[in-house]
Amino acid sequence: MIEVGAAIIENTAGEILIARRRSGKSQAGLWEFPGGKLEENESVESCIERELREEMNIEVRAGAWYGANEFDYGAVQIRLIAHKALYISGAIQLVDHDEFRWVRREELGAFHFAPADVPFVERLQKESA
Repeated sequence: MIEVGAAIIENTAGEILIARRRSGKSQAGLWEFPGGKLEENESVESCIERELREEMNIEVRAGAWYGANEFDYGAVQIRLIAHKALYISGAIQLVDHDEFRWVRREELGAFHFAPADVPFVERLQKESA
């Protein structure tokens, strides 16, 4: 099972950062909460902070645990572990994604998310109700 960290980043306007996987990547064309695979002996918080630096050129501080989902993609099984994260600095520059958006919770349903991210989308939508 591959462990993956995901960041739930909310800006001061109450919008959440989502990103679309670029062509040539697994889950290409699907939206996700940004993050990536944990390296050996790496905490989820450190992974999120490193991945956002590497994949989006931004600094974040990982905070409270938000939840974990397991999903079987057939060839690979992942455990997606989400933490809330605070955006600190940097202008977003995409590496593994071809688009990003800041969206309100009630808008999340308009995007086609990777299956492992869907439970987080549903939880965020319920929190906005």
